[in-house]
Amino acid sequence: MPQPADVPATPDQVNRPEIVAEVRALADAYEAALTGNDIPALDGFFREAPETVRIGAGEELFGSAEIAEFRRRRSATGLLRTRIRTEVTTYGPDTAVTTTLFVRDGEPGIGRQTQTWLRLPQGWRVVAAHVSQRPPAR
Repeated sequence: MPQPADVPATPDQVNRPEIVAEVRALADAYEAALTGNDIPALDGFFREAPETVRIGAGEELFGSAEIAEFRRRRSATGLLRTRIRTEVTTYGPDTAVTTTLFVRDGEPGIGRQTQTWLRLPQGWRVVAAHVSQRPPAR
């Protein structure tokens, strides 16, 4: 017998407005924590597990312990950025992907961030993230 996670989201479950709004609020809260260098809040957004992954512009972090250590080691300067677009796509009530484009003053190109969120018993958590910088178009 299939378990709920084995049943794919049907078209009527994709982007249910109440789930999109819930995840968009999380994306906004994450952005505030990121640009404010609120390390405890940032740690809390990620699932505490060895399977959690964050691939950054200059680092590959496997497991929540590596992600937390990265946050504590990195410089707190240069974190401000301007989001130019954030898309939220949800698949059923418990899975979502956020995709953000951003710019930073003095840095050429477009920053890109993608996060996969799962609703767990303790709430929504990021289980996979990717951040990269695209050079300016020529």
